[in-house]
Amino acid sequence: MIDTMYVPLAALSGSALGSVAASLSNWAALRRKQRIRHGRKAVSQRQKLYKQFIEEASRLYADALANDKSEISKLVGMYALIGRMRVMSRDDVIEAAEKAARLIIETYLSPNRTFADLTEVIDEMDPLRDFSEACRRDLQTAQTTF
Repeated sequence: MIDTMYVPLAALSGSALGSVAASLSNWAALRRKQRIRHGRKAVSQRQKLYKQFIEEASRLYADALANDKSEISKLVGMYALIGRMRVMSRDDVIEAAEKAARLIIETYLSPNRTFADLTEVIDEMDPLRDFSEACRRDLQTAQTTF
């Protein structure tokens, strides 16, 4: 036979346990949402950074094809973007960005190209291919982690 004194105690314990479980469940769900939101924000920031680098490097590469003189100040923006990538990107993305930057500098140092030279340099016309592919892999990996 159950002592009547234990019935209210059991009910109170069950209620408290249910309340704690609900609170923990809500906290875990909120924490997961925050993690997902943070992950999406980080991916969005990287996407913007990669887009800025592609635009800047493309502009510089086109300038380098037509000009053999460049001012160092023109390259600062590109190297600033690479510096930002060092903070938030994978090593293969940074290496590909640095490779593209070296190619741009080498292009400035080489003779100017004309439109007629295009057939000779057509294979070199995608200096950002490795960078773009590294970015795609990075963003795909990042999106599957949250």
